[in-house]
Amino acid sequence: MSTLTPPQLTARGERATVRPPNRHRRMLTVVAVTGVLATVASWWYLGFSPALLIEGADAVGRLLERMLPPVAEEPGRTVDLVVETLLMALLGTVLAAAMSIPLAFLAARNTTPHPVVMAAARGVITFCRAVPDLVFAVVFVRALGIGVLAGVLALALHSIGMLGKLFADAIEEIDEGPREAVRTTGAGRLSVLISGVVPQVVPSWIGTFIHRVDINLRMSVVLGFVGAGGIGFALQSTLRSLSYDSALGMMLAVLVVLAAMEVATVVLRRLLLQPSPRQQHRERRTRWIFGIGLVVATAYAFVELRIDPLAVVTSIPDLVDAAARLVPPDFGRVGDQLWEAVLQTIAIGVFATAGGIVLSIPVGLLAARTVAPHPAVAWAARGLMLAVRSVPELILAVVFVAAVGLGPVAGVCALGIGSIGFLGKLVADAAEEIDPGRVEAVRAVGGGWWQVLFSAVLPQAMPNLVGSSLYLLDVNIRQSTVLGIVGAGGVGFLLYEAVRTLNFEFAGAIILIVFIIVYVIERLAGWIRSQVI
Repeated sequence: MSTLTPPQLTARGERATVRPPNRHRRMLTVVAVTGVLATVASWWYLGFSPALLIEGADAVGRLLERMLPPVAEEPGRTVDLVVETLLMALLGTVLAAAMSIPLAFLAARNTTPHPVVMAAARGVITFCRAVPDLVFAVVFVRALGIGVLAGVLALALHSIGMLGKLFADAIEEIDEGPREAVRTTGAGRLSVLISGVVPQVVPSWIGTFIHRVDINLRMSVVLGFVGAGGIGFALQSTLRSLSYDSALGMMLAVLVVLAAMEVATVVLRRLLLQPSPRQQHRERRTRWIFGIGLVVATAYAFVELRIDPLAVVTSIPDLVDAAARLVPPDFGRVGDQLWEAVLQTIAIGVFATAGGIVLSIPVGLLAARTVAPHPAVAWAARGLMLAVRSVPELILAVVFVAAVGLGPVAGVCALGIGSIGFLGKLVADAAEEIDPGRVEAVRAVGGGWWQVLFSAVLPQAMPNLVGSSLYLLDVNIRQSTVLGIVGAGGVGFLLYEAVRTLNFEFAGAIILIVFIIVYVIERLAGWIRSQVI
């Protein structure tokens, strides 16, 4: 009798199709060989030398000496800036969710009114995801002036790329039974969506929303680098004045908030999404409390940040005008320098991803309760990932530029180290979601820690590891487009200078190129995931 294997989920929550084992192994081999070749080519193109890192170790040591002990200058102002950053992240996520919900219904195959509408909606979602938030912030600061409004709108627009996609995916995965039942009563299209679809997707949407607030908190830290509010501007000032001890003090303040946010996220997800059988009757009340609290927090954010809610709407003409100045794109301003910077951006993303995989998988596995040889090891590994995740890649790039000098090496190091916080968490989650039966079976026959890892954990977690690694490549390509702003290689410097000097047509050309690159890589990575997972 044959057995049916349940469909697996990828690292991004996508339902995967089970592939024949031989085809699965062949595709994994092709992906591995291609990855190695791409890594070697990127290494050669960037001229990356381990000797450079070894020589820069002394500089890193001296830099750490200047950072320690951390100094908390003007603690009251630092607290105010951290609160401002947190409120920016919350407000940006709320606005993104409000815009993503209608987009998600238009982009989902089972709720869109027409395939053309679906394609257009998914195009908007992909564009928002492809253009980095810092790029949006640079353009919006030019359109609206320095301040938090530009930062909030940049976070909101970029967040649509993730929220819109995952909201639409949740809609496509609903049980059509309740929807059909509502439809048979003669209810209209809107009533069918509200009564037959929304109740099924709310739990998934809440989890995605909470996760996005956490992401936006980290992202909003660096928006101040371009004048878009938050603690980033003060952090940039301390770094420019070489006050590294003060900069470390600010980053520790951010770390405390992120740690609190991590705990709050776990608690919220447990209360809202995983109620125990005894708490089922409290589930609706808990969600109502969450909703009311979110409304109150959003209103407080508008007041505290001094943003007129109408300004979000009245600023649209200014944003449209700024976007209009980006077209028609001008590809001829810098010539070969532009294409060389683009190629360097891709190479940085590829090589940093390879390094990130090597660094992240061991840390992620040790952070998993199913793998860690001792609970203390798991907690230490998760603490390391949280600490790394609290420092945005742009800040890491600033540090590495100071240590090893200007150029792509600093960008590779920043993204590679930053990957520990991102990929490591995905690896840990994948290792904890495996079937514990196989682990116990290996232990029952006397298998040690290494046997459990290689015989029971890795074979089950491998599909998710591949999917997560491909997703990391997608993320690192996007991140590498902005590291040039601080001199860490890639196309970011040209983009920042183009906007700063009002060469909007050239900036439009760079943004279009970035969008095409990210879109192609995302489509390719999605196809590969569908073949190997």
